Amino acid sequence: MQDLPNLFLIGPMGAGKSTIGRLLAAELARPFYDSDHAIQDRCGADIPWIFDVEGEQGFRLREIHMIDELTRLSPVVVATGGGAVLREENRRALRERGTVVYLLTTVDQQLKRTAKDRNRPLLQCANREQVLNDMFAQRDPLYRATSDIAVRTDRRSPRAVVNEILRRVHRLVDPLEPSSSPHSAGPLNHNKVSQ
Repeated sequence: MQDLPNLFLIGPMGAGKSTIGRLLAAELARPFYDSDHAIQDRCGADIPWIFDVEGEQGFRLREIHMIDELTRLSPVVVATGGGAVLREENRRALRERGTVVYLLTTVDQQLKRTAKDRNRPLLQCANREQVLNDMFAQRDPLYRATSDIAVRTDRRSPRAVVNEILRRVHRLVDPLEPSSSPHSAGPLNHNKVSQ
């Protein structure tokens, strides 16, 4: 599995990018980075504080620099923040420097997974469901346009998702590789999602 490219995980908050990224990295025996955590470590401050002091614009500028830095490392697994795809610089770096995996989940699952999380500034509002729906409408086309494969994570164990990602990425690298899974359907067009 060492011949696989860098793996970059994108998708909405609560999709499981960090959990799945750590498992993927362990399976591949390569370093794992979470771009949001890396920004916090670099700044010595948490994301809500950065949003309070610098605004979302300031955070996005930090994110551009961090994603550029992390995607230049190899071989790595990187989980990005949910809004990373909003900037063309990030989309280009991700596409050009590895295989991009879009982790999909439903808004219902996002609400459950982020219910007690106070580290998400964009969800500190009265109507979290509406915010998540609006984000999905804006960001889903960008996730799809940036990704090489898309995998659903709701109602599935992280291990099952990791196994599917590895099968699908192997098929992208070597389309003639035998498959033992009905989900390993070769290179995926950006609008096709495994169920």
